[in-house]
Amino acid sequence: MRFKILFTLLSMAFFSTMATGQDARTSPAKTAQGNVGKASVTVKYSSPAVKGRKLWGELVPYEEVWRAGANEATIVEFSTDVKVEGKDLPAGAYSFFTIPSNKGTWTLIFNKVPNQWGAYKYDAMKDALRVVVRPKATKNSVENLEYKVDSKKVTLNWEKMSVAFRVKA
Repeated sequence: MRFKILFTLLSMAFFSTMATGQDARTSPAKTAQGNVGKASVTVKYSSPAVKGRKLWGELVPYEEVWRAGANEATIVEFSTDVKVEGKDLPAGAYSFFTIPSNKGTWTLIFNKVPNQWGAYKYDAMKDALRVVVRPKATKNSVENLEYKVDSKKVTLNWEKMSVAFRVKA
C-alpha cells in the first residue's frame, strides 16, 4: 500500500512538472545568435549565476578544461566556414570549452563532438581548433553567465571577466 501511495505521489510530481514545462535546473538554458558577415553564429549554453561564489581559480579551476557554462557542454554553431582568431574553422556545430588561466591568456577549444555532458568525456584528439586569447577584467559584474554575438566576435561575460574571440566569415 505504501508503495502505491509513494508511486502515485512521485508520478503526480513528475507529470505536473512536465505539464507546466518547468526545468528544475538552476542554470537555465540560453541561446545567443547573430551574424558575422555571411555567417550565422549560434551559441547554446546553460547560464549559471555567481551567487556570491569565488569563480576563477575555485569554482572554475585554472589550467583545466571547463565547459564554458553549466550542465551540457556549450555549443557554438557556424552556418558557413569561418576564421576564428585568424584560423580556419569549417561550418558546423562544436562543443566549446576553455582552459582558464591566471597567467594572462586563455585557451579556447572547438571540439568536433557537439553533444556532451560537461567536460567529463572531453577528448582533445577530437578538437577541431584551439586558439589563445586574452581575457579582460570588467568594472561591472555580470551575475548570470552570458554570451553575446556581434558583427565581429563572440563574447563570454561572467562576474567581472570578459573573454572574446574574433570571427570572420
